[in-house]
Amino acid sequence: MTGTLFHSLGAVLLSSSVLAVQADDGSHGEESAPPESLPAVSSSSGDDEAAGPEAPPLETPSGFGSPDAVQNRIEADRLGSGATFELDFLAPYRDWKEQLREDTGFSFGLAHISLGVAATESLPGLDDYAASGVFRHFGSWELLGRGTGNTGTVNYLVEHRHRYTDSTPSEFGIANLGYAGFTGIPYANDSWHLTNLYWLQSWNEGRVEVGAGYLDITDFVDVWALTSPWTDFSNFVFSIGAGTMDLPDDGALGLAGGAYLTDNFYLIAGFEDLNSDPGDPIDGFDTFFNDNEYFKHVEIGWTGTPDIYYLDNLHLTLWHADEREEAGIEDGWGAMLSFSKSIEENWLVFARGGFAEDGGSLLSRSVSAGFGYQPVPSWDGSGDVLAVGVNWGRPNDSLFGDDLKDQWSFEAYYRWQITPQVAITPDVQLLVDPALNTDENTVWVFGLRARVAF
Repeated sequence: MTGTLFHSLGAVLLSSSVLAVQADDGSHGEESAPPESLPAVSSSSGDDEAAGPEAPPLETPSGFGSPDAVQNRIEADRLGSGATFELDFLAPYRDWKEQLREDTGFSFGLAHISLGVAATESLPGLDDYAASGVFRHFGSWELLGRGTGNTGTVNYLVEHRHRYTDSTPSEFGIANLGYAGFTGIPYANDSWHLTNLYWLQSWNEGRVEVGAGYLDITDFVDVWALTSPWTDFSNFVFSIGAGTMDLPDDGALGLAGGAYLTDNFYLIAGFEDLNSDPGDPIDGFDTFFNDNEYFKHVEIGWTGTPDIYYLDNLHLTLWHADEREEAGIEDGWGAMLSFSKSIEENWLVFARGGFAEDGGSLLSRSVSAGFGYQPVPSWDGSGDVLAVGVNWGRPNDSLFGDDLKDQWSFEAYYRWQITPQVAITPDVQLLVDPALNTDENTVWVFGLRARVAF
């Protein structure tokens, strides 16, 4: 069961729908300026520069990408917002990467992230600790329209996921603790992964985008500022869908797109293969065209910060997952409502809730709320961040069976950006009434994550 859960819930992909919003030579009229409570950002063409001495200039994130979408992750690592120390001996390497980007339009990043977790209690006979690491190589090559508002880009992300202990953080919550959820997704032992390989076509300064290929749904569906398990919350209830979406695996073949309908309202939609395996991407063409079992989604949203659309944001996401005959999972559908708001630059508050009917989601009902604080605000997955979240969730009886307890989950973490390349994140979770554990009412989970980027 754990394997089935991981492959159907391991977060994939994006938004898509071809929306007719005309691009006129890269200009789209006046954009809404970021409110004064936020750090200014520049356009992706680099014409505007950020104001304020503390926060470095941040180029506009890829139109509808998450903080961890390939282009955005490269940019955040390049700028290294809010680091405590600088490593001057790496300056020649950084200068070479910058020159490569300017000369060819090709930029890339390397990262290794490790996560270790330990719990106060575990199921009888099972380890109360787990650790795993992930090597990531990602790149973006702007092949068409470089320097204009209408660009064509190839994005890729290859990973190697490897365990340090017999148990891995990805399966730890369900298999070792009896918790109906993931306390450390996606830190697994899956070896090589093709998570991204897609063409992204952008028009009108990123106000219209369409992507096709192997997409990671967590980059584009139900995006908010602290959604990334690589840099922020570890528990899946604080990530995409709050545990209530029946998602494909990360790295699924699909088509996705989004467009601004006005200066502040946007629409995102798409569909992706539910049976794609990022460990065997060639087989994904067979499952996509022959099995015809898809995850479909549409999202309507409002943003008060169009340059970083996921920051001041209210959106409603509707989704449907087809029945998977071979996996024995019935079709399901659901909705997700998300609100986040920045306050005086440094603070971010959020409230998010979702429900699912049938399908293979972990939870059928889920509500999360909390806050984040960033001393030097960038909200791009870099810099110091303190965040606290609480979640109430009801396990999906279609997946786990009837009459299970509702669960409560609490998480707090502090990400310390030691240098632009190195961040460590101590993390603590409290699981109350884990639904699959009849012996324990509370379980504490302590974690430590280290991310090194080059």
